[in-house]
Amino acid sequence: MTEEVNNIVQKLSEKNPRIISGSKNGKIEVLDQKDLYKIYASNSKVFAVTNNGEYFLKLRLYEIEERLDPNQFVRISNSEIINLKKVKNFDLSFTGTICVELINHTITYVSRRYVSKIKKILGI
Repeated sequence: MTEEVNNIVQKLSEKNPRIISGSKNGKIEVLDQKDLYKIYASNSKVFAVTNNGEYFLKLRLYEIEERLDPNQFVRISNSEIINLKKVKNFDLSFTGTICVELINHTITYVSRRYVSKIKKILGI
């Protein structure tokens, strides 16, 4: 057994695979984590936003969160996770919350419950 075979066996035996797949226009695509802007839940469905548009995900938000790199993604509300590497800026001028602008010009908000967590990540 080579190191490559050992790596493949290890990946296959992981409890939670790191792969995230989404469907769009009747096709299923494997989504690269670096391409994700945000993942959000709406009307009991979960969606991922990328440069290529929006994808429907079959997994629940907490299941996707387990697959995401914790150094790159952060939950900002009960229904949304953002990619920190896709953030343009954080606007702290709003009382009790934080406005987040992503580099694709999407605006979203950190819920009050997650504000202290975001401030800790930002070092403020």
